[in-house]
Amino acid sequence: MPRLLLLCEYAALNGGERSMLATLDHVVRAGWIPVVAAPPAGPLATELRTRGVEVVAFSVGDATGRRLPRHRLREDLAHLLARLQPDILHANSLSMGRLSGPVAAEGNVPSLAHLRDIVRLSGQAVADLNGHGRLLAVSHAVRAFHAAGGVAAEKLHVVYNGIDLEEFRPRPATGGLHRELGLPWGTPLVATIGQIGPRKGQDVLVQAAARLSPRRPDAHVLVVGRRYSEKAESRRFEADLRAAASAGGQRVHFVGLCNDVARLLNEVVLVVHPARQEPLGRVLLEAAASGVAVVATAVGGTGEIFEPGMAVLVPPGDPDALAAAIDELLGDAARRAALAAAAR
Repeated sequence: MPRLLLLCEYAALNGGERSMLATLDHVVRAGWIPVVAAPPAGPLATELRTRGVEVVAFSVGDATGRRLPRHRLREDLAHLLARLQPDILHANSLSMGRLSGPVAAEGNVPSLAHLRDIVRLSGQAVADLNGHGRLLAVSHAVRAFHAAGGVAAEKLHVVYNGIDLEEFRPRPATGGLHRELGLPWGTPLVATIGQIGPRKGQDVLVQAAARLSPRRPDAHVLVVGRRYSEKAESRRFEADLRAAASAGGQRVHFVGLCNDVARLLNEVVLVVHPARQEPLGRVLLEAAASGVAVVATAVGGTGEIFEPGMAVLVPPGDPDALAAAIDELLGDAARRAALAAAAR
């Protein structure tokens, strides 16, 4: 049977990793053997082993967490490809696509890379990506951005992420989340879900929550997720975010990682996605599938998910507009239900 080698950078289970995991059963049914090169310890490796998928150790950092030089990583990857001899190499992120493009081209290994980011690339990064035979963009916004930046347009193909409509579906709320938070049943819960960082815009939501608090004193905001980046600016962003949430008088809860987002979505009345940029938000697809009303920023691929009447879209970086949209939907259960049904 042909072998597919998937190259993953992170040990965590973020959107890119979850989207990759969602394809594996289909890969197997199509007659392929998936093997994943990834950090050997962590949530991703644990999930893969639970599914019976072989994990081959490949880490971009040393024991101290310092990133290894690119030439060293490419040497390691070349040795891995020579040993495993996969029929296809699939880099699961832009970063891994850049790393592997020249190695796959030199080794004559058929390869593709998944572009899940909208970030400006150097000329060398573009050349590295163009070493692949095919590039998958998660939205037309991603494709257009990178094609304009010099990535070979003929290699760029849009493949939207898919969502399991049985795992993510409308269910009656159980009140379990309210009990965990010590809140009365019926308290309106507004959730934002994603990695904590400037791009996801949680700071804008906290500002919006401060404006919303006098009008909706019973509403509580949940920040679901954690910060992974150890960069100084990312640490500072989280510290400032928590300080603002504590000082503003609004009701904001930092609940950390959630291992069952599907069930959490059934407990909230509104999902808010205040991202400054978003290639194609997986959590937006999950919320739509779960029958939850959405307020999101009109950036990146978000408009490709929601047609008019499926969600409320506001400009990025505008806490006043965000607060007004949340306030309106919290006060209109019928409109929330109509949006949620249309999005589902």
